[in-house]
Amino acid sequence: MSLLKFSQALIFILASTLSLTSHAALNKNEREIVKQVEQNMPQALKEIKQAVNINSGSLNIEGVKKVGALASEQLKAIGFEVEWLDGSAFNRAGHVLATHESNDPDAIKILMIGHLDTVFAKHDNFTTYKQIDEHTASGPGVADMKGGNTIIITALKSLQALNLLENVSVKVLLTGDEESSGRPLSLSKKAIVDGAIWADVALGFENGDNNIKTAMAARRGYTGWTLNVTANAAHSSQIFSDNVGYGAIYEASRILNDFREQLATQPNLTFNPGLIVGGTNANYDSANSSATAFGKSNVIAQTVHVAGDLRALSPKQVEGAKKVMQQIVAKSLNGSHAELIFEDGYPPMGLTKGNKKLLALYSQASQDLGYNKVEAANPRNAGAADISFAANHVDMALDGLGLMGSGAHTKNETADLTSLNKNTAKTALLIYRLGQL
Repeated sequence: MSLLKFSQALIFILASTLSLTSHAALNKNEREIVKQVEQNMPQALKEIKQAVNINSGSLNIEGVKKVGALASEQLKAIGFEVEWLDGSAFNRAGHVLATHESNDPDAIKILMIGHLDTVFAKHDNFTTYKQIDEHTASGPGVADMKGGNTIIITALKSLQALNLLENVSVKVLLTGDEESSGRPLSLSKKAIVDGAIWADVALGFENGDNNIKTAMAARRGYTGWTLNVTANAAHSSQIFSDNVGYGAIYEASRILNDFREQLATQPNLTFNPGLIVGGTNANYDSANSSATAFGKSNVIAQTVHVAGDLRALSPKQVEGAKKVMQQIVAKSLNGSHAELIFEDGYPPMGLTKGNKKLLALYSQASQDLGYNKVEAANPRNAGAADISFAANHVDMALDGLGLMGSGAHTKNETADLTSLNKNTAKTALLIYRLGQL
């Protein structure tokens, strides 16, 4: 990136917020917070670039550790106690856990969640940060979610510089396997659950639905499933006969279509068959999300494998959908047999009263800073996230507070740099105000 483009970006970010420092809705400390955040913007932008330029695909263990070491140094510099939680037990790099404890035993406890890894593999050709214009940057994980990690650290850095962290206790957890979870989940997500049991409030810094006017007060859960179908193999001329039956492909088609007909109208429920393979011989490699098959048009298919996901907004909805899907699978066509296997997944994050209250506090901070009202995002507009493992253990949870952008998980991923100062200031103000409750 050229010095000119970098300077233009900084000027734009700072100029877009200069009027905030004298806003009447803010008290003296809050106006100082805004000034401090603005002063930290040049360094924040540099830190995003530095993190993006380190490849940290989930399976690039050394790369994830390098991004973790970078974040660890930044958190140590503002007085946090930092530890690395090794992930070898769940076949991933591990997590960064940083802690600041207030001297007040009754201080509110806040868990701030980000992640170090991206979807871009070690040898991917989408590798570096690039300044596109004064408003926009691109790069692997720039919005999802190295920009969000920087918002966490910069907000805390701004409060620490003003000695305004003493009314809160904070844990920052930056996981190393959000994009490709280590297994078993009981180990890979244990740090999130433990942090949430400790905390009163959980804040997630994913980019959510990439709309700065919304935040995720609810998130759908994620459950993987595999459908395996076997049937009688025979010459194609015998299909539909009583002694041969319908074959594996017709049976799989029946099941998938019945899923659609019986469940597709439920609000916030989706179930997607993302891979299907069938034939005389068919093999599905779940570890590598790949499949191979052999079959001929004049032979009735003997085997089908389907891999998919199920997303729902409540545990009740998840269990209800699973029950209907299993009932459909059990009604096999003549000559075939099917089994449906569900995996452990991400729990839903329901729209609770506490989450609504936290959203209202965040929205008020936004408006007092001169920005827009923040409303609850449609859960259909974002995927699952680590905060779901925390949500059921805290009084209030909110996600989608990170750096806005577009094209996440693709080589068109970009970040909206105009949201960097805004969401950092909103976060710092929210934490300060939570400490006053």
